[in-house]
Amino acid sequence: MSSMVKKFNLSEWLSWMEQCHPSEIELGLARVSEVAEKLAIDLSQSTVVTVGGTNGKGSTVSYLNRIYQHAGYSVGCYTSPHFLYYNERVRLDSRNVTDALLCDAFERIDQARGEIPLTYFEFGTLAALLIFSDQKPDLVLLEVGLGGRLDAVNIIDADISVVTTVAIDHIDWLGDDRDQIGFEKAGIYRPDRPAVCGDLSPPPSIARYAAEIGAKLYQAGTEFSYSAEGELWCWKGETVNGNDRQLNQLSKPSLPLQNAATALQVSELIPLEVTESDLRYGIQFAELTGRMQHIEKTGVHYWLDVAHNPEAAELLKEQILGMPGNVTLILGMLADKDCQQVIEILEPVVTSVCLVSLDVPRGQKAEELSKLFSDKTEARLFSSVTEAIGQIQLDTDSHENVIIAGSFFTVSHALTELGRDQ
Repeated sequence: MSSMVKKFNLSEWLSWMEQCHPSEIELGLARVSEVAEKLAIDLSQSTVVTVGGTNGKGSTVSYLNRIYQHAGYSVGCYTSPHFLYYNERVRLDSRNVTDALLCDAFERIDQARGEIPLTYFEFGTLAALLIFSDQKPDLVLLEVGLGGRLDAVNIIDADISVVTTVAIDHIDWLGDDRDQIGFEKAGIYRPDRPAVCGDLSPPPSIARYAAEIGAKLYQAGTEFSYSAEGELWCWKGETVNGNDRQLNQLSKPSLPLQNAATALQVSELIPLEVTESDLRYGIQFAELTGRMQHIEKTGVHYWLDVAHNPEAAELLKEQILGMPGNVTLILGMLADKDCQQVIEILEPVVTSVCLVSLDVPRGQKAEELSKLFSDKTEARLFSSVTEAIGQIQLDTDSHENVIIAGSFFTVSHALTELGRDQ
């Protein structure tokens, strides 16, 4: 029941939201669209970019946020999940929104919904959209939570829609082949509006869907491309008017290059003017919590990365191969991820392994992960990320670089343990 106005603090709202719907996930747009209409959510004063895909959503959003803030525009970002604080999901000009703004939005949503049930994610999505509707930033960047076609974010008709990559993930919800998953991801594209795909080998469903609805597709490898040599790289793309565009001698970013190329193509389609200097700055200095995030403590270099599927593990492997000295892997994963393949990718490129149990729903035990390693690897087992980091702090002489990966939960626990308060 929502007839009484709730006067909750943020923690109370989040606890209540977790309990008020029987399912953690219920894909579909009918319920959330109805509530959005009652709230009169209106993003017409902002340019809206929706970003979906299996991997690369967060870094693409980060690149675009850096570029347009550097150019002097106000930018709203909605991303998920969060690491330490729920407020991380809704940011205005790179600052987490306040508890007060979120609580006000949740209260208005609860009053507007009447008897309409909403999931935790739907409440959060509506809150972000309501805040952006009120604040009217120049640019709104919306990260899709799961899939695309039936994700709550897709109630918004974005001016530009982006699919970063398509890989096998969330098969219970999206299907177990790339073409079906590609169809679900491409569901964020809109007729007669730019559609961008950053996947270098996209499934046919991406182009097929764009053609069916009449969206102009900008495909990596066709309309835009990139090449790297040493510490520099160059990018070629297409303007909204169909002209060629090129940037040479760009500095290598800390986030994946493929997503930088995608962000540059998107920037050519956003109707907000930026300079070449803005583009270069945004690409070079974009950062993202939990994506090759570097923390140094007592002489040990920790690298935090949320890589939790094979495609992300391949990107992490490339980063590890460029590291000097020994590399220790602290790995904690959820049981429903492709633990076997992630381990097969990372095991050959690390010096030693620490496996941690995740005490969360669906968390995998360290003992189970150890069974997936070859006989050549003697993995040490720990009950938690905290225990593993504590041991490494005791014997720092044997650890130069420590990769902490496998899950958002693994990285969140590491951030807390390493004292990195965002």
